[in-house]
Amino acid sequence: MSYSADKPSATRALLDDNDVQFWTDALNSVAERPAEVLMSGSPEGAGAWYTSFFSCLDPIDECAVTYCLPSVTFGKTHHRMNKDANLTGYRPVNTSCLFFCGASHCGGWWLPTLLQRVEIRKRYNLQGNFLLDLATSCFCHTCVLVQNGKEVAHRAVATKLDTTGYQANSQGMSYPSEHRV
Repeated sequence: MSYSADKPSATRALLDDNDVQFWTDALNSVAERPAEVLMSGSPEGAGAWYTSFFSCLDPIDECAVTYCLPSVTFGKTHHRMNKDANLTGYRPVNTSCLFFCGASHCGGWWLPTLLQRVEIRKRYNLQGNFLLDLATSCFCHTCVLVQNGKEVAHRAVATKLDTTGYQANSQGMSYPSEHRV
């Protein structure tokens, strides 16, 4: 699906072809192999989530924003995970946000939340399974969205840390010429 130049500029600014394709692929993946997806779980050695599921109240402002505007938190998490960890170029109204709003207006708020949670769990090799993801996305979606956001933000920071350690200088150690005695 392409949004050509003949579309109004507001539509081009809100819809990102890559995000449309991402969500289309995610939906198709579940639709093509429902039994396999339904029985999927984490592999041996999967890690724990960075924050607990019920830590959604800390910080309270993030919880409040997510409760009132879940699509914003959903879109921010998607942007951080798939585009830029520092949220460069992020807009509160984006393709993912609109997907979440559209699904919510049809009673399917849980579907984008579920798809995002499954993607995060797979990408970072986290504990859980599809049925647990489904239950929490349906009945505790605010907690899920906050936990998803915290996990992706934590992973984004962790991958940016410099882990190279000490690097030897190829010229060896020396005093600057102006400090020689």
